[in-house]
Amino acid sequence: MKIGMSHGAGGEVMQNLISDTILNNIKNKQVNGGVGLDDLDDGATIPLNEYEIIVSTDGHTIDPLFFPGGDIGRISAAGTINDVSVMGAKPLALTNSMIIEEGFQRDDFEKIIKSMDAVCQETGTAIITGDTKVIEKNKIDKMVISTTGIGLAKKGEVIRDSGLNVGDKLIISGSIGDHGMALMAYREGFGFDTDLKSDTAPVWSIVEKALNIGGVSALKDPTRGGLANALNEMADKSGVQLILDEEKIPIREEVKAVSDMLGIDPLEVANEGKIVMGVKAEFADEILKAIRKDKYATNAQIIGEVVEGNKVIMETVLGGKRILESPVSDPVPRVC
Repeated sequence: MKIGMSHGAGGEVMQNLISDTILNNIKNKQVNGGVGLDDLDDGATIPLNEYEIIVSTDGHTIDPLFFPGGDIGRISAAGTINDVSVMGAKPLALTNSMIIEEGFQRDDFEKIIKSMDAVCQETGTAIITGDTKVIEKNKIDKMVISTTGIGLAKKGEVIRDSGLNVGDKLIISGSIGDHGMALMAYREGFGFDTDLKSDTAPVWSIVEKALNIGGVSALKDPTRGGLANALNEMADKSGVQLILDEEKIPIREEVKAVSDMLGIDPLEVANEGKIVMGVKAEFADEILKAIRKDKYATNAQIIGEVVEGNKVIMETVLGGKRILESPVSDPVPRVC
């Protein structure tokens, strides 16, 4: 079997590749009993005395490199910082590896570096080491960036995506589908007909506000595979069922319009500046109020609750119910 685009797009096909080919061929997958590769969380942990070092790594191959609301530099810094953040850890540092096609414009390269730096300055994260390679023309698609994030949390305070409990409320930090549909609209050539922009942004400030209140059970950023994939992963790992209120899920009108035009479900589209939170019911309203004060979460909503069972159920605006399944793959490739 040959590897196709769907194997890197999130969803069921990618999960099967990871389980069958990657995990089955690696022996040492954790350190000192910490969260490891088998856990398939947003990052891993290395327990060290009273703290845990959180490590997350990510590769970024975006088409186009510059898009409404960001560029490959902004998304590579924010994406990895977000993976550290949703483990409940303060992001401290990034490593940065770049492979650049010969002939790449130096001015564009500088813009990308400045975008990375802006995200790091916003979150107090340092870029501490890296590597730069140049490869022959037409060997890669202009540029590939790989980043590794490092964070720190007190032992016992790491947040897992498998931590949902019956009775928890589900919060989404803002409107979904913005990133994937902004890129898709731009690619299809009608980007000038809409002001839709990517939501690419660091989420640490949102996470920090929620953690300061307490009662956070689980966190995940709904990137590849979108909200549908993230919720199914959380439910499956936690051994619970989720009941969602479709009417409460924030989706911009521009996203709905582009989604309808292209026949794409915004629930399955990547987001790059949002978080799904599972929180104890008694803390939900207070957390919602707090995170809405953040510039990246002004339209956050409580979208559902956790019950006993093993599915993700959507209560539709028409009054019916449907099972929300994990997508086979992301319908918008090359977006993160």
